[in-house]
Amino acid sequence: MPVHASLLAVALAFFPLAHASSNLPALGADHGATSVSGLSSGAFMAVQYQVAYSSSVVGAGVVAGGPYYCAAGSLVNAAVCMGQVPFLPPNPALLLLSAQGFAASGQIDPLTDLQNDRIYVFSGTKDTVVYQQAVDATVTFFKDAGVADANLVYVNNVPAGHALLTPAFGNSCGANAAPYISRCTVHHAAYDQPGAMFAHIYGHTSAPASKLSGKIITFNQREFADASTGMAADAYAYVPASCNAAKACRVHVAFHGCKQSAAVVHDDFYGKSSYNNWADTNHIIVLYPQVNASNVPYNPQGCWDWYGYTGINYAFKSGPQMMAVHAMVERLTSTPGATVASGQ
Repeated sequence: MPVHASLLAVALAFFPLAHASSNLPALGADHGATSVSGLSSGAFMAVQYQVAYSSSVVGAGVVAGGPYYCAAGSLVNAAVCMGQVPFLPPNPALLLLSAQGFAASGQIDPLTDLQNDRIYVFSGTKDTVVYQQAVDATVTFFKDAGVADANLVYVNNVPAGHALLTPAFGNSCGANAAPYISRCTVHHAAYDQPGAMFAHIYGHTSAPASKLSGKIITFNQREFADASTGMAADAYAYVPASCNAAKACRVHVAFHGCKQSAAVVHDDFYGKSSYNNWADTNHIIVLYPQVNASNVPYNPQGCWDWYGYTGINYAFKSGPQMMAVHAMVERLTSTPGATVASGQ
């Protein structure tokens, strides 16, 4: 064996080539039962996706997120949208007018499609990142858009900080710190936010699994989104065992918050919250798309684009991140073996 070949063989033994992630599979999920949720920038993104794709989304869970198109394409407006400017909350009436204009021009789905959707909104009383006056505006936006009172629940009396609440992992209830997952007690019981969201969106739910039947898969997100979108090379999904057995499962998209991607907190969001436990017994595939911190586009905290860093279409169906996530959902709801276009 030539010397250079020998050295290459030794090098590969110690530094094997990176394993390429598999493509996201087509699983034949129910096309008419998709829902979304998120924390912080992920909550802004969940609202954005829910409004833009309201004809194909049945509900949303919004944890510490502001109303649709709040930043109007400018980071300058972020402080107002997060409720950080005293006595100057977001204006839901103006934002609704913007949304009505976007719907009239076909850039988002008709707002009438929101009326039967089920929306869960949460704001902790100790949240010092996205304050309650911003989340109040989210509730008003959805009400003014025609969401029925019976379909809208607003939990705003729990002494939680800026976090997703899960029963068995995370910080103390009032924390405003990484990994932005916390444990809170409400009425003498651990508050389980993914379970509360699923129960509101889908109605009756079975108790969560104590042992998961399915598996978390890593898939190639580059098939749907190139690096210019700020999205990571890989993303994740939890697939219950029942969803691999030709059962028409539902899809739920869980958007992480800033500083909460797998590159920062590893599997804390997609593996240690209770999303998967509830999904396992309720025939729900949970999609965990990923955004990483980046310099191009400039997104140092790894936030979803709710203010325009990917371009002026960021909040429309044609927005780069919106298209990518929608294409992932379309893949999961397509028939196995079918050809589905990517989001690029």
